[in-house]
Amino acid sequence: MMKNIIDLILSIGKVDRRWIFIIIGLSVLLPLFFPLGLPIRPTNATQQVYDAVDALEPNSRVLVSCEYGPSTKPEIHPMTIAILRHLFTNGHKVYITCLWPDGQFMAEAALDEIADKEFGRTYGEDYVLLGFRPGNEAVVKGLVSNIRKLYTTDARGTLVDQIPMMVNVNQVKDFDFIFSASAGYPGTIEWVQYAGDPTGVPMSTGTTSIQVNDVMPYVQSGQVKGILAGMPGAAEYEKLIASPGIGTSGMDAQSIAHLVIVLFIVFGNITYFIETRRAKKY
Repeated sequence: MMKNIIDLILSIGKVDRRWIFIIIGLSVLLPLFFPLGLPIRPTNATQQVYDAVDALEPNSRVLVSCEYGPSTKPEIHPMTIAILRHLFTNGHKVYITCLWPDGQFMAEAALDEIADKEFGRTYGEDYVLLGFRPGNEAVVKGLVSNIRKLYTTDARGTLVDQIPMMVNVNQVKDFDFIFSASAGYPGTIEWVQYAGDPTGVPMSTGTTSIQVNDVMPYVQSGQVKGILAGMPGAAEYEKLIASPGIGTSGMDAQSIAHLVIVLFIVFGNITYFIETRRAKKY
């Protein structure tokens, strides 16, 4: 019996690397199409974001800023989708700006999926895409002082003064909340320094995992109400709003792929030690 087990382990440890690539590929793809629903436990940082958004009064004005592109879409886009779903579910007005040029395309895709197709919201009355303006932190400063001077038209070319939900919205102080979906500079830190702190408007953020250490001091000081940390943060937020999405299936795929890789490493090492021990006998 033991000999059969050893032979099985040796056969697995010697499997052709092409089969390993295929198995790992399937372990990533299958959970994306058929989510397993593995257990997800929200962290305190994610819970803080949820609590801050959920505590907003109905019809609150929320400014969402998209600072990411295709390279960081797997981490940031799921949380943008989840935040928009939460905001529209609670009946808030959503205003979107973009500090990155690619952010406008990401925002358009998210709005098309959530605002238009899922909730059937009306553009100009329930949400507006102000779009991208160059200038990095200067754009944030411009929003703080005078939005209409920075944005004379929205991303669709409509005059801002003709958009119903822009009535009495002239600067950042006119918003009730800010959410920054950020993959780097300019992003969350600039929003804290030039908008959140000076105006007192509460804000939360979602960042790539590698950025968490840079932003966490602002979270610990209370300047930022929680943080969604990469894809895990997006999956945790989906759990809190009871709406599994890309983040949840992505974490399933990541977890299964990691498990498969670890198993191959274990079998490979066992095979190495068995063969080494046998070689010493002869």
